[in-house]
Amino acid sequence: MRKINIIVADDDKAIRVVLDTALKRSGYEVTMAENAAGLWKLVQENYADLIITDVVMPDENAFDLIPKIKKINPNLPIIVMSAQNTLMTAITANELGAFDYLPKPFDIKELLSIVNRAISEKNKFIDKPNLDKNEDIFPLIGRSKPMQEIYRVMARLMHSDLTVLITGESGTGKELIAKALHEFGDRKDATFVPINMAAIPRELIESELFGHEKGSFTGAISRKVGKFQIADGGTLFLDEIGDMPIDAQTRLLRVLQEGEFLTVGGISPIKTNIRIIAATNKSLQDQIKIGAFREDLYYRINVIPIKLPPLRDRNEDIPALVNHFISKNSKEINNIDQDALMYLKDYIWPGNIRELENFIKRIVTLYPNESISLELVKEELSGLNNTLVADGASLRSLSDYIEKYLSQFTLDELIANQDDLYQRVLVEFEKPILNYVMKRTNNNQIKAAKILGLNRNTLRKKLRSLNMDLSKL
Repeated sequence: MRKINIIVADDDKAIRVVLDTALKRSGYEVTMAENAAGLWKLVQENYADLIITDVVMPDENAFDLIPKIKKINPNLPIIVMSAQNTLMTAITANELGAFDYLPKPFDIKELLSIVNRAISEKNKFIDKPNLDKNEDIFPLIGRSKPMQEIYRVMARLMHSDLTVLITGESGTGKELIAKALHEFGDRKDATFVPINMAAIPRELIESELFGHEKGSFTGAISRKVGKFQIADGGTLFLDEIGDMPIDAQTRLLRVLQEGEFLTVGGISPIKTNIRIIAATNKSLQDQIKIGAFREDLYYRINVIPIKLPPLRDRNEDIPALVNHFISKNSKEINNIDQDALMYLKDYIWPGNIRELENFIKRIVTLYPNESISLELVKEELSGLNNTLVADGASLRSLSDYIEKYLSQFTLDELIANQDDLYQRVLVEFEKPILNYVMKRTNNNQIKAAKILGLNRNTLRKKLRSLNMDLSKL
């Protein structure tokens, strides 16, 4: 049986050696190319079953070469590697018909898994038009590993109408992700309509979503067009969907099931053709347990989940974010000292990217034309923290925060969940403290156990019970 031949194109000799060794051990034939010209020559000779190529090579960008390769061999799987780990890199690879995109540095086991899948599936790719590679088209900043995974998922969704549920803490950029899915998708020429469930009075949400007829309720002095009609043909972004009232959830479920809705007070169904993207900073599973969210709706909207990491879990992206926000918000050029940048990188931003951006806006506004020094950053952060303490002066202890957390539920909700409220509060406390200590100790279980006052076996049991990934610890 003929061995499967894989072309590896990369000008980095060390990477070629690593891939040559790993692929041959897996039973593949390997042919090397040091540049785009060598890759193109081998492709013209019909000398490949699969290609693994870097994007940037000495003589030509692989993205310029892929359309030519696809023209003569449209079924040839291409795996793209790149150290330019941005959303646009992932999208461009997908748009050009690459089988998969792998950011550098990569895990060799993951690469071999993708290779095996590409060979076994024998996907038939369709040529797609080139995409403008201007990274400023949509400012999703970050090249950290957590963001790479998100970029890869997003790239595969660009030509899909599947419903997406984006989860993550406040300020992590959920609406930005939703806009990117719309702007780079098939509905980009139609309307993107955002609506925040938490910002609308509960009694008006159905009217805002579905519209209402004149006289349908007190104050309805004229007919109102709802967001579903406005977004027809485009994308409806339901932000903070965890705050949607149960009655509105029931109507939303009907729309998703049947593709039509009634206005408030209406009698004639209205057909709708929209893509739904939802987002929440709450645990919908917990909301389901207390009867605040419909389980059947959860499964309808959670077709493709995207979980955004908090900024503290991708702090290597902070320097790029800071420079982006300085450029975006300053008419004059503000330089930032390296030690100030590192201080911002090490700071734990409870408000995530939104807090970081607002902080940079404050700095460049108050200190135009000045170099942003470490002293200035410390002074402004100190003032910000004092303001936060003053605003939340009543929350001075952990018990105060727990009491505030519980106060968000009504008595009926607490009664409905009385059989596991205690355990759920324990989980709410244990998981963040374990996560924090493991990160601060660089995932050293011995140090973490000592800080927590636990033995190592107890710590591991708790990590397992909370579904924390032991392989990363």
